[in-house]
Amino acid sequence: MKNIVDLSGSTIVITGASQGIGRAISNLCLELGANVALLDLQAEPLGAYVDEIGADRAVGVAGSVTDRAKVDELVAAAVKKFGAIDGLVNNAGITRTAMALKMTAQEWQQVIDVHLTGSFNCIQAVGAVMVRQVEEGTRSGGAIVNISSDAGRRGTIGQINYGTAKAGTLGMTMSAALEWARYNIRVNTVAFGLVETPMTEVLRSEKFRDRSLAKIPLGRFGIPEEVAQPVVFMLSQAAGYITGQHLSVSGGSFTAS
Repeated sequence: MKNIVDLSGSTIVITGASQGIGRAISNLCLELGANVALLDLQAEPLGAYVDEIGADRAVGVAGSVTDRAKVDELVAAAVKKFGAIDGLVNNAGITRTAMALKMTAQEWQQVIDVHLTGSFNCIQAVGAVMVRQVEEGTRSGGAIVNISSDAGRRGTIGQINYGTAKAGTLGMTMSAALEWARYNIRVNTVAFGLVETPMTEVLRSEKFRDRSLAKIPLGRFGIPEEVAQPVVFMLSQAAGYITGQHLSVSGGSFTAS
């Protein structure tokens, strides 16, 4: 039977890739035949992960998505090593939790910078390569997946910075999808609910666990390995006629709201 999400011969750029969801996405891309170009702020875990994968399948750059020079360095390294870029997953993210009236300007700006400016840096750098490849005839298109959150569509208490950033991600997706559709570059969003990662540790703690689970019709938290699958689907040709869309991967919690 044909594998409709086969990624053989493709190169996927993934940010926030050394742990959690980013690593799960990278592992699945590799399993499906892709090479990966990885960006992460944590140099030591990233280096260890790239070594584990092997230099024939992976390149990595340690740095922040807010540092355009680091983004450009990774993109250049990916093109030099693998010859092209076929996909991008904007996964890097942070939280700085505070109620709106107590949130500092720094807490606001840090989250906006990573989720919006950082994602734009990657979209612009990778998008330029993808457009050039189509114009030169070396590739017939590309796929970009922006990671958002249901918090960007219904709000979140104590994280007005995060909710705002994730709502902005949706607009970024739709605008880029419209601009690059003529190049067959598809841009979509996958919006997560509560996934078992360090970022959601508080909401999954004993204090909030029952309340959090009550909002999820499937009655459990997601795990990185399962939520990686719809992201990779969006990267593949199985999603070849999908662009400008937002897929909620949240156990039904967005529907239930």
